[in-house]
Amino acid sequence: MAETTRRRAPGMSAEERRAMIVAAAIPLVAEYGAAVTTKQVARAAGIGEATIFRVFADKDELLGACVAEAVAPEHAVREIASIPIDQPLEQRLADAAEALSAHLERMGAVLGSLHASGHLRGPRGDQDGPRNDDRAESMRQIREAVAELFEPERQSLRLPPPKLAAVFLGVLFARPRMGAESLEPAELVELFLRGAVVEGE
Repeated sequence: MAETTRRRAPGMSAEERRAMIVAAAIPLVAEYGAAVTTKQVARAAGIGEATIFRVFADKDELLGACVAEAVAPEHAVREIASIPIDQPLEQRLADAAEALSAHLERMGAVLGSLHASGHLRGPRGDQDGPRNDDRAESMRQIREAVAELFEPERQSLRLPPPKLAAVFLGVLFARPRMGAESLEPAELVELFLRGAVVEGE
């Protein structure tokens, strides 16, 4: 029988290897919480288990890195920044809502799973998840990115783009708590832009 050999980790820097391992670990952490094993992570990443411990001191540090990545706003901000500004405002906001919904779902899955398994550490390894100043900075970055989507219509807006971005995000972030009556992103955007009453009624 042919002997199978585990492929070697590709040549990369320690930071690149950490990022690759975290990317492989996040779906597993979302599913298993703190019960995930480094053996499962290594298998998902296609590396030897020992490779994990070359860049992480222990599993706790790996879990902390997963939390940091899950709550980090950079990916969502890049998604929003890539939305074509020549699209109609309604489409721009719907695309932003989709990107932010995906961000919230991933963050909720990771934090919820870790919390349920009794082990939640923040980006710096502190207990109880991300700190208030981390959350405030994340919201600032997201709010600024969304505000840019309103800029082409600035002259026709009732409020300045930063204020509208804050209101839009408030409505969007409340949506998951609406249960079965939750709005789809396109419905939320239409309601936000046009209100609850049909024009002419």
